[in-house]
Parts: sequence; structure tokens; C-alpha cells
Amino acid sequence: MEWIIATLRTYPELAIFFTLGAGFWLGSRKLWGFSFGAVTSVLLVGVLVGQLKIDISPNVKSVFFLMFLFAVGFGVGPQFFRGLKKDGIPQVIFAVIMSLLCLGCTWAAATLMGYNTGESAGLLSGANTISAVIGVATNTINTLGISGEQKTAALNAIPVCYAVTYIFGTFGAILFIAKLGPVLLGGVENVKKQCKELEAKMGGDIATGEDGVFPAADRILYNAYRINNHSQANGKTVSDLEKILNKKGHRLFVERIRQNGKIEDAIKDTLLKEQDVIVLGGRKEFLLGEESIIGKEVNDVELLNFPVEKVSVLLSNKHIEGKTLVELRKKDFMHGVAIGSVKRVGIEIPLLKGTKLDNGDMIELSGLKKDVELALFKLGYANRPTNKTDMVFTGIGIFLGGFLGALTLYIGKIPLSLSTSGGALIAGLVFGWIHSKRPTIGAIPESTLWFMTQVGLCTFIAIVGIMAGPSFVQGFEKVGPMLFLVGAIVTLIPLIIMLMLGRYVFKFHPAITLGALSGARVITAALGATQDTLDSKTPALGYTVTYAVGNTLLIIWGVVIVLLMK
Repeated sequence: MEWIIATLRTYPELAIFFTLGAGFWLGSRKLWGFSFGAVTSVLLVGVLVGQLKIDISPNVKSVFFLMFLFAVGFGVGPQFFRGLKKDGIPQVIFAVIMSLLCLGCTWAAATLMGYNTGESAGLLSGANTISAVIGVATNTINTLGISGEQKTAALNAIPVCYAVTYIFGTFGAILFIAKLGPVLLGGVENVKKQCKELEAKMGGDIATGEDGVFPAADRILYNAYRINNHSQANGKTVSDLEKILNKKGHRLFVERIRQNGKIEDAIKDTLLKEQDVIVLGGRKEFLLGEESIIGKEVNDVELLNFPVEKVSVLLSNKHIEGKTLVELRKKDFMHGVAIGSVKRVGIEIPLLKGTKLDNGDMIELSGLKKDVELALFKLGYANRPTNKTDMVFTGIGIFLGGFLGALTLYIGKIPLSLSTSGGALIAGLVFGWIHSKRPTIGAIPESTLWFMTQVGLCTFIAIVGIMAGPSFVQGFEKVGPMLFLVGAIVTLIPLIIMLMLGRYVFKFHPAITLGALSGARVITAALGATQDTLDSKTPALGYTVTYAVGNTLLIIWGVVIVLLMK
């Protein structure tokens, strides 16, 4: 045991990797349906490892934290700036008020209880489940003109207070939004009914089987039919036949033709004749019964052997931005192309005909390769699997943000600064927005973004836990169970107020209100739980803009709360 301890003290990097591995494993375990999650679990393991009194350079955690913040900003940048447009302003205001309430309630509670800067920052971070505040507040405390002893006490208090308040900050908020929220908005069944009415107003949910866009993965089929003498296709052009088929509201396309023994891709002006074999593509329920119109279905293996592509595209065409899904579907370049899903800030939004598209949306397309390639060209940038990251873009972005954030403005004796961490976050927002407008610039694969956010933050938290370990138990005894109660109050008050404002002042649809609560408080798990409760994806329509704004402001509040409590 002495040898193991000595080795970890000599090679602290090994302690970091052990903490990450054990923390991620613990975070994946569930007890009575509840999990601490990776971040909190890594912190707790780090505290245990920290009992061995392992010294780690603070510069190591700073590197990973800047990487994390830049990635966070990069991911939400498009939606952050999109929210500043006219139709997004109400949700932006909603998120700003929520963020201010989270800060105000924390400040009031901390002042009333006599907490120091570190305890206040930990309360803000845990009660509002915004782990990044730990790093931002740490950087700000290090700039204060206080004694080294005071700094150490404040810094050691942050992870303690975070751990105490985080459990209710997460679990309590999820229960309030997903379970109690619908009750307060008129009852679960009533809100479910209103969600269905919203779906109908926006053109019908894809699950109803109504005409609209649909998931390509399991509902698109390609069948071959032989044209007979009595077929409505006999003597018609490809274009004319598609018009006949689509009169019933069925979106079917002629994709290939075997004519005189020769196989060719379908062309609009091609004249169809008896004994020709054509391939129809479309929803499987729409293909049923087409034998009566065209002819007998046949198993022409050679004709049906053609490449079908499924690929995601990052929407960047300003002429498509703001269009609804049904308007997009009617574009000539969408001929033969199905929309499988639309993701915004990584969240899948409902595929309703009235759903409006934003630049930066990730749209999954499927169809014949030639058709999909044309749609990709018209829509934006194909998000094909790649392992290459634009490190020039990423490195310069973090450098510029951190450099500008390091600048300090003094008002009297009070230093005002975004700090390097706040600067990296702002740079991420700007660079993410630039990438959404010019997708060929600054590519960061989704897997790399995951590494930068999840591993970046957890590595930072692991080091915080290890460094705070020796004083953690003493700090826990100091704050006592009262902090848990204070944290619960700080968690609930903003949620209750904003639920009422969403209903009576903003007059949002109940689903939008619940989605906006989840987004402004940056609780993705609450969005999923709400969608399950309401059996509808419509809450996602209120999540994306509020998430981008709330995530940004709550992180910056790490600077503000320290300055307020100072």
C-alpha cells in the first residue's frame, strides 16, 4: 500500500486517470432508478483519492477546462445567436429571467446564511446543476485581492457545497418539471391533449400516418412493378405517373426503369410502356395497393439492386432557413429524398409539417445516392463520418477567447474580468456560429465535441476533487444538512416563478413552457422525462434556444456570484 501511495504521489497523472475511470463507472450505475452521473461521481472518487494528499499542478485542470468551455460554446453558438432573431426573442427573455432568478436566489440565500465566496459559488453550481461554475468561480477567486488562506478556504468549499446541493438540484428539478409541472399547468391529461392539438396545428405528428415527412429508417421501401395493358402508367411519362400517384396525398417516386431489357434511372420525360418494369419508392403503407394502378409486383433483383444512401446534412442555406418541413419537402431537389430526423443542439425535434428549420440544424436524409447528393448540395454541408478536427480553428479560438478574457477592468478596487474561462466560452459561441454559416471552416466531429465536453469537464472535476480531498470531510461537517435545505429552496423558487410566468405572462403553450424550463435550467434529462410524461416531442420546441442562453449565462454567473459575495 505504501508503494501504491508513493507511486501516485510521484506520478499524479495516474491518479487522474484512475479517478476518471472509477468515476465514469460509478456514474453509469443506477440505484432505484437514480444515477449521480459522471461529473458528480468523478468528484466523489477524486475526493477519496485526494485523501492520499496528491499534489497536481493547477495548470493541468485549466487546460482541460478551457477546452470544455470552448466546446460548450461551439455547440450552442448557432442557437444562441438564432435566438436573437424576432421569433426567438420571447424564449431568450424567458431564459434570461430564469438565469437572473437563479443568480438572485443564490445571492439572497448565501447572504442570509453568511456564506463565503466559495460556499456561494458551490451553492450556485450544485443547486442549478451547472458544474462549469466550479471552474469559472475558481479562476475569479484566484484574482481577488485576499489572503492565500482565505483563497484556499473558499476554493476548498466549492466542491463540498456543490456535492451537497447537486442531488436535489438534479433530481428535484426533474420531478418538478416533468411530473408536477404538467399538473400545475392544468393537469397531465389536459396538457397531453393540448400537445396533440399543437401537433395537429403544425401539420400532424409523423406517428399518426398522416401525409407529411416520416422516418426513413424503417418505413421507406422500394418495390418493382410490371406495367400491364390496363395500367394507368401505360402511355404516361414518369412525371405524369407521379402526379397520378401523388393525387391521393401519397409521396411516391419512380426511381428506376427496365425498358427493352435495359436498366436506367428514371427521367421525368421518359414514356412508360406495357411490359416496362419500374421501381417505386416511398412509405410502405402507400405502396400497398399500387398493383391495381400500375401492375403486378415483381421481384426483379437486378433492378432493385441500387445504392441507397443515408447521411446527415448541416443546414446552412439561408434560403431554406425559416422554411417548414412541408415546404422543404416540396422543393424539386427533394425528389425521392426522405427526412429521417432533425436535430437542434443535439436534441431531436418533432417532425411536424409546420416545424420551421434553422441554420445549424442537422437533418438526416435518405434515398438514392444521386437524389441525396443533389439535396446535400442545395441544403448545406454533409456531416459525413470523419476523425479530423480543425485544430487551427480550435486552438486559435481558445487562445483568442482566453487572451481577451484575461484582460481586467478595475472599478475602484474591484477587478472585473471574464477570466480566461469566460473568454473561452464566448469564443466558442462566436466560432460555433461562424462554423454554422461556413461549414467548411472549423470542423469538429461530434465524437471530438463529446470528448472535449465530457472528458474535459470530468478531468477538471477530478483534479478539483483530488486537490480538495484532504479538507473535504471537514468542510462537509461545517456546512451541515442545512445547506441541503437551502439548496432545495434555491432550486425550486426560480422553477415555480418561471412556470407561472410562462403560463400567465409569456402565454406559452404548456409544452413550450416545460421545454423552456428544462432548457433555461440546462437539464436535458428533464426534457426527456417531460416528453415521456406527455407522450409528445413538442417540449423540444421550447428547449433549444433557452438551453443555449441559459447554459451561457449560468456559467458566466460563476464570475458574478464571486464578485457579489466579495
